Amino acid sequence: MKPHWMISGLAALSFSLSAALSYSTPLVAPAVAMQRASSNKQLVVDFYNQFFNQHDLSAADRYIGDRYIQHNPSVKDGKQAFVDTFADRFKQAPERRSTIIRAIAEDDLVVLHVHSVNDAKDRGRALVDIFRVENNKIVEHWDVIQPVPDASASGNSMF
Repeated sequence: MKPHWMISGLAALSFSLSAALSYSTPLVAPAVAMQRASSNKQLVVDFYNQFFNQHDLSAADRYIGDRYIQHNPSVKDGKQAFVDTFADRFKQAPERRSTIIRAIAEDDLVVLHVHSVNDAKDRGRALVDIFRVENNKIVEHWDVIQPVPDASASGNSMF
């Protein structure tokens, strides 16, 4: 009788442990995903401030991957094409600045809501930039850009 009880007890213990482990494992994954999303958000914010506000073109080497996919129709694919485009834009508007209003991250995507101006007199543009991060490098970018109007039908700001 003892071997029968021992086998039953071991089976119950094994079942309990596997149930407990399968229940707790998913709790670890969200914590890791949240940490990765937070790190990705900080990486993109750091890049954005260095590149677009300090006009530090070398930030592209630190933050953008070798294979950079660009979805903005006025900028070609690739890190160097991106740098060349903005080197020219910064020469045309040396006071150009971008204020990050909101930063949101989920998984490998980071979304920035930005107010970009060429100078103090410029009403600017409202931007939503979406970046995909892979292995601590920005590897893909989408954006939506809209001029800030003189007036709003709703009376609400774009920011």
